[in-house]
Amino acid sequence: MTASSSPGPSRDRGLLGVGAAAVAACAVCCAGPLLAVLGGVGLASAVGALWMPGLAALVAVSGLGVLMVRRRRRRAVCRTAPARTDLGMPTVGPSPERSEVAKTGR
Repeated sequence: MTASSSPGPSRDRGLLGVGAAAVAACAVCCAGPLLAVLGGVGLASAVGALWMPGLAALVAVSGLGVLMVRRRRRRAVCRTAPARTDLGMPTVGPSPERSEVAKTGR
């Protein structure tokens, strides 16, 4: 009889352990941002349910914040900065210094 090369139960358990570790690592990594987003949504919902003018003020402040950020970005794109250094124009042929060196041999 020949020995079969099928994976044994110990290899399956090892893969299961690696998969469980990956799931646990993902849960630990993503827990903070998920709780922050869900907490923010829950807080906004609670404020809106308990006090409607508070939700309206929150919407107004958020809208003003978005408009300020967009305006600031638009200004930064349109603003021209003064040149700090002069890089000069590129030349097609050899530079004058190199041509003098070639003529004199120095």
